[in-house]
Amino acid sequence: MANPISTSIEVNARIMQHTFNACSDLRIVPWQFGPRMKSRAFSIYFDTIVLDKKASYFRQTLQDLLPTQLGSGEEVTPSMIATYFSNHVSTEHSATLVADLEHATSLILSGSLVIFIDGWDRAISYKAGDLPTRQVGEPVSEPVVQGPREATVEQMKINIGMIRGRVQSPQFKIHYMRGGGLSRTMLAYGYVEGTVDPNVLSEFQTRMKAVKEGDVLETSYVESLIEDSTWSPFPQFRYTERTDVAAAAVLGGKIAVFVEGTGSILICPGLFFELLQSSEDYYQRTLVANMIRWMRMIAFFLALVLPSLYIALSTFHTELIPTVLLLAVLDSREGIPFPAFVEAVIMVFFFELLREAGIRLPRPVGSAVSIVGALVVGEAAINAGIASPIMVVVIALTGIASFSLPQYNMAISLRLLQLPLMGFAALLGGFGLMIGYLLIWNHLIRLKSLGVPYLQPVAPWIGKQNRDTLLRKPLKTMFKQTKYPSANNQSSSDG
Repeated sequence: MANPISTSIEVNARIMQHTFNACSDLRIVPWQFGPRMKSRAFSIYFDTIVLDKKASYFRQTLQDLLPTQLGSGEEVTPSMIATYFSNHVSTEHSATLVADLEHATSLILSGSLVIFIDGWDRAISYKAGDLPTRQVGEPVSEPVVQGPREATVEQMKINIGMIRGRVQSPQFKIHYMRGGGLSRTMLAYGYVEGTVDPNVLSEFQTRMKAVKEGDVLETSYVESLIEDSTWSPFPQFRYTERTDVAAAAVLGGKIAVFVEGTGSILICPGLFFELLQSSEDYYQRTLVANMIRWMRMIAFFLALVLPSLYIALSTFHTELIPTVLLLAVLDSREGIPFPAFVEAVIMVFFFELLREAGIRLPRPVGSAVSIVGALVVGEAAINAGIASPIMVVVIALTGIASFSLPQYNMAISLRLLQLPLMGFAALLGGFGLMIGYLLIWNHLIRLKSLGVPYLQPVAPWIGKQNRDTLLRKPLKTMFKQTKYPSANNQSSSDG
């Protein structure tokens, strides 16, 4: 035992006071029990986590029960308390026995009340934390027209419980671990045994050892610690706050990561085509779902290439523009003092500034500011001769296309790639665009997520897995081909 509990109540109290020095919210409450109140004990807890009335309840429980159960003798021995604890306290009051001071410290920090008794080298711990929590509601970042309305909360065990309610199988495994640093945050990861790739699981468990080296406050910390390429603009994992999405992911062989104190669930590995899919793809009819999926893929390319394509065409390849449209473009650009590249950079910058302002402002005014600001700035820029109407339309369409992507981190990556592509287009026109596209494609081909190729199952081509990539086959066909739905299958009958 690294640091065992002393039989002296004074020694234990002194160690605890030293450990929690200058913690004004710590409460150490001495009290007596037993016949003639001759036996001594003290309770220790944080009053910012444990309510005083709950601490008093546990103290009163022991004061009332111990004399009755242990007899009327004048002395209560440690062996008598140990016997009573094993027969009554641990079963009736969900208490645990603690034998190490470090363990006791960890329990106090996590919201437990710990009771030290004089003459006994053990302590009694009650889980008594009473912090307010958010109730289960509707997803904010992943709304759907049709489908479940159940979103995750900040309590990890509740999130795991909701997913276990959808995956009612003993093959669904959950492993707990504690992060490092000063936060000592509790984490968990889950998978379906027999469905997850053993090599991927082994690689994931190896990388999770890095979590024990620093503070982890949110699932994005885990992403940064275990991702393959830190400097890649493309996300290598998915986030979700929908329990049906997480349940379908683990059924499809993915690993779900949970962090106490955050509602975001990290799904590993995250592949390119999965990041363009939405949970509602599986709640709509097959033809409708495929049409929406292709619209989303077209939006991906528009958000990536539209500004740079306009710069290349209007600067170097005007012969590719129909005559009537070319005349309209030239007429709209008459009097603009900047080349197309500078004009696009200015408009993209102000558009991103408005979008960021809309996110950071309070919700009642944020949407109004972003919409009104875009209209006012766009109209003012045109009237002032800073930007042409066609450029405002191009930037607006680019923003709308990025909004249609279901994963916010994928939309951010496209915003990062817009500027270098615009630079290539301004320098070399279409040839520069081809260089930029080839560099991006080469990066995507080489990128991996937990060792899995990012573009799988297209590159490398795996025919059996392409039933849910560019097109989604009918669910009855998918269920016949595999024991479980695909990695993104969001069937409402998960259980």
